[in-house]
Amino acid sequence: MASKTHTIEVDAATAIALQRKAASQGVSVSELVADMTALAATPVTLPDAELAELDRHWASIKAGEATVPHQEVARWLRTWGTPDFKPWRDR
Repeated sequence: MASKTHTIEVDAATAIALQRKAASQGVSVSELVADMTALAATPVTLPDAELAELDRHWASIKAGEATVPHQEVARWLRTWGTPDFKPWRDR
């Protein structure tokens, strides 16, 4: 069955980002947007133990426990996909 197409307007920066992402995945922008939409509509479920761990972490933050400074996290994130990457616990 043929699908009806629609034109959606986005700003230039968003269009360029979508085009680059689609090209990097070897798909069309339409396919990329369809995949992103399907993914966004998929509910995320966590095992009870993982959810409890997140709740414990959040409670400790609310109680005033120290957190990691933004710059340290940003520096670690910049290593993703590079030879310098190490898991957070091994940084």
